[in-house]
Amino acid sequence: METTKVVLGNVKGEVQLFSNDKKAGKMDISVIRNKLTVYHTEVDEEYAGKGFAKLLLNQLVSYARENDLKIVPLCPYVHAQFKRNPEEYNDVWLKEN
Repeated sequence: METTKVVLGNVKGEVQLFSNDKKAGKMDISVIRNKLTVYHTEVDEEYAGKGFAKLLLNQLVSYARENDLKIVPLCPYVHAQFKRNPEEYNDVWLKEN
């Protein structure tokens, strides 16, 4: 069973993914005012290729929508997903010039 959660400290935090109570992956994030910046996505090698990064992304986007946040996708994985599927993420994607 896979579960995801957002753990946020003062400004920095993580989106965490657990599989059978073992941490399987994470996204490094920060939230300042209405901007959620995602820096890095990491999935444990044991879980690679099983769609776990997408589960993390889904949690990230849900959290942003629930909290009226715009996502700054500095993470290459997240940025690539946003570019491939702009219609799915336009409402949360902060495109900075």
